[in-house]
Amino acid sequence: MAFLLTLVLPLAVMAQGVLGTSRLPSKVESDLVRAELMAHAPQGAGPGQEVWVGLQLTHAPEWHTYWKNSGDSGLPTELQWTLPLGVSAGEVAWPTPRKFPLGTLANYGFNGTVLLPVPLTISPEFRGSHIDVQLYAAWLVCRKECIPEEGNFSLRIPVDGSTGLNAQAFEATFAAAPTSQPPADSAIAPEEGFIGVSLDGLPAAWRNQILEFFPESGGIIEPGAGWTQAWTGDRWTARVPLSPHRSDSPTSMSLVVAQATPPGEGPGSPGVQMDVPVQGTWPAPAALPVAVPDNLSAALEANAARAAAQTPPANPSGVPITLWAALLGALIGGMILNLMPCVFPVLAIKVLAFARHGDGAGAQRAHRVNGLAYTAGVVLSFLALGGLLLALRAAGEQIGWGFQLQSPGVVAALAVLFTLIGLNLAGLFEVGNLLPSRLATLQARNPTADAFLTGVLATAIASPCTAPFMGASLGLAIGLPPVQALAVFGMLGLGMALPYLAASWVPAIARALPRPGAWMQTFRQLMAFPMFATVVWLLWVLGQQSGIDGAAALLMLLVVLALLVWAMGLRGRSRTVLAGASLLGLAWLAWAVGPNVTRLQDADPGAVVATSVQGVSWEPWSVGRQEALLAEGRPVFIDFTAAWCVTCQYNKRTTLANEGLLAEMASKNIALLRADWTRRDPAVTEALARLGRNGIPVYAIYKNGQPTQVLSEVISVEEVRAALTSL
Repeated sequence: MAFLLTLVLPLAVMAQGVLGTSRLPSKVESDLVRAELMAHAPQGAGPGQEVWVGLQLTHAPEWHTYWKNSGDSGLPTELQWTLPLGVSAGEVAWPTPRKFPLGTLANYGFNGTVLLPVPLTISPEFRGSHIDVQLYAAWLVCRKECIPEEGNFSLRIPVDGSTGLNAQAFEATFAAAPTSQPPADSAIAPEEGFIGVSLDGLPAAWRNQILEFFPESGGIIEPGAGWTQAWTGDRWTARVPLSPHRSDSPTSMSLVVAQATPPGEGPGSPGVQMDVPVQGTWPAPAALPVAVPDNLSAALEANAARAAAQTPPANPSGVPITLWAALLGALIGGMILNLMPCVFPVLAIKVLAFARHGDGAGAQRAHRVNGLAYTAGVVLSFLALGGLLLALRAAGEQIGWGFQLQSPGVVAALAVLFTLIGLNLAGLFEVGNLLPSRLATLQARNPTADAFLTGVLATAIASPCTAPFMGASLGLAIGLPPVQALAVFGMLGLGMALPYLAASWVPAIARALPRPGAWMQTFRQLMAFPMFATVVWLLWVLGQQSGIDGAAALLMLLVVLALLVWAMGLRGRSRTVLAGASLLGLAWLAWAVGPNVTRLQDADPGAVVATSVQGVSWEPWSVGRQEALLAEGRPVFIDFTAAWCVTCQYNKRTTLANEGLLAEMASKNIALLRADWTRRDPAVTEALARLGRNGIPVYAIYKNGQPTQVLSEVISVEEVRAALTSL
């Protein structure tokens, strides 16, 4: 393992250079929404200037996205900004929404074209000739069905000069935004099942006209229920039904009121925004029945959201998972990780080093120190990954464990790493022959650091494989307080490091190993092939994310990289010529085809995949499709999977391909849905969270009137059949 210390840092630098991303676009377009990042800075973007940025959404006909309070269902559009030092973003200046009725329910949102403007504050500390704005946005676009979409955008705003190309769009949005005004004598009076709304100081032109009422916080009123309103002089009053699911009793309500929206698209009519005080005491929420719309398909969107809010996390046994059970599961799952084909060569060669160095007193002391250093590298790496996951989720990111493999850049970097390790194990090159003698002997002079970095490397290549062994423990960890959650991640790392730690502290293990000899070199070369097999798997994963062009581009980069490291081991003029040519070729490939590697291919909504049994096919999962099938009375079997999940692929080709099992599912009219998590998908992440899971594979069976059944991660035909007997 002498290559590890001198390989990891140069590889990281190399990956950053080869796989660096190009500038993000300012527009992202799908079949349903065209999204564009815009800016408005007519006087430039210096300190004290008025600077606005915003995301403009242009919807396909009959589709809509949501306001800050989405109504009975839906999700508001989320904007997450990355800005230079000295620049900060404010809140969205939401235009007045429209109301979209769904039977007796209703949503608040926008159709047509809408711009969501956000003010930027430029402080005197800002330095630079331009402001580079980066935005990650996620939105839910709905008609009768709902589809989550997202995009990454970038825009450059010059400090000097005018950026007013989008002035008309911003001015139109500002004109459609509600005007804030004090409540004056306005008040809200709760009563049993209703709130009485009395607003004072509304525009005189509104008198005796029908108005719309939009509370900025959801869950308080029934948006689609019928309610009465009237004018008494210049005072507008209304009696609005309370939601039976209300859990909040605010002392004041922020609301927008506007003229009833005429037919059309875009934002609603310009309105008035008020913070109205509540007078009186809120009644206890009533256990009222939920109204069912006449048009069931139009209400699936609302029913899905309500079911999500009311469905408790599930687990396979139905027994709550305690913290101690999660810690034990993490410890055992971590130990099993050492059998992964990409981890086992690292561990095996480290253990075989015991035979080379003997079992004397000095060697035993060195083994123990290295064992502790390796354990520290593994545990600290798992804690770092767990902490990053918790921090990103706390910031609103919808991600789960294994999120790193949802990035094509990370997949490509791991493929480069495994290729270099495999070539080193196969004997194509030795690090000592490529580097100056001072660097080449760095590992020998720092064995403890080498052991620590080995632990870091083992964690990087093993972490995506954890979910099959401890999905329940990880699902619990995400919902625990940070200290307890990190304890689960730390126990996972301890379990993975435990075999090597035990071997380093038990001299009998070193004595039981065969004597050093030529077999050790043969074994080392043999261990190169699991690494190459892992590279093949990573190339396949990248092909699922970036398409065939991305996989082919990475494969060509790996070939030229192998040529480079081989040429560096030559001597004389051959080394200079071949190494120089391969280095130039590598640089050209990185520039010419490198972007294909890290670019996500266009989202594919999926297609029906036939099975070996006639009449039984896998359909792409969506919340709307799941709810539609359940509404038909059909049981639904969902396979939460991803291309980078090895266990998922094994189950897919064994248990889930069993003709007898598929025939039994067909006889019970079970619908088969496949929720693909190869790329980041907040909807899949949310569905997993409702099942108490945060990693894959997960297999769930749904049926109306019955609790959800969650099967084990490594499923068998017998287990699935047993679950089907209850349907």
